[in-house]
Amino acid sequence: MIYSYSQISQYLSCPRQYRYKYLEGWQQKDNRAAMLFGRCFEKALQAYFLEADCLAMFFKEWNTCRDIALEYGKNESWDQFYHQGIRLLERFAQQDRVKICNPRANTQVKLLRRLSPGNEFVSYVDAIGRVDSTRCIIDWKTTASRYVEEPAGILSLDPQLVCYSWMSGIRTVALIVFIRKKLPEIQYLTASITDEQCKEYGELVDQTVSKIESGIFPPHSGIRFPHNACVSCTHLGMCLKNQRLIDSHLIRRPGAAAIDWLEQLVDR
Repeated sequence: MIYSYSQISQYLSCPRQYRYKYLEGWQQKDNRAAMLFGRCFEKALQAYFLEADCLAMFFKEWNTCRDIALEYGKNESWDQFYHQGIRLLERFAQQDRVKICNPRANTQVKLLRRLSPGNEFVSYVDAIGRVDSTRCIIDWKTTASRYVEEPAGILSLDPQLVCYSWMSGIRTVALIVFIRKKLPEIQYLTASITDEQCKEYGELVDQTVSKIESGIFPPHSGIRFPHNACVSCTHLGMCLKNQRLIDSHLIRRPGAAAIDWLEQLVDR
């Protein structure tokens, strides 16, 4: 079986949601404007490093979302997202702080690690390149607000970046954060991951995979005020057996019903 950071993170957050999503095939509907914007923007960034017209690429990709019924935030619209994306791409090109050699090989990089004879771990890294002349793993982010930078070193605690360092062997990581605002802003955040962090993450992966393959999928209820993780969970309708919520937020992946092996395992 093939595992990923998203799967490990999902299981650690709520094993029952892991079962709904990865085993039973209940996926969140792709109707969030911010999520689709991020995908379109990443394709434009890839075009930029391939020395193609990144502005035209962004328009082409984002234009496919123009007539889709998307979920926008307050005061957000297709036009606003479009103009923000264009300004961010122009600012990124002007600043010219990121260099990627051989972009066809070093963008959307697939990394594989064998966990056991029957299991592999896969990661797709946005890019491997240089930020201000320092070689590092690069992860693109699009957001409506700035990322926290203090206290110093906090970025090194990001588990996804630790995962990428563990997979690649590259100990310097970078988040390039594209902030969608009236006045565009880009954060260039870097951190160093230690060998000890990578070792601990590898051990965490092994432990989590063992639990998954043992069929242990208990619910982790987030309903304890004022922390309401379950309220924002896209799979809440499954736990409540609320068909209206299921129909509103989820769609089942074709072929996902083939999970007969689960019937022989008991949820704990």
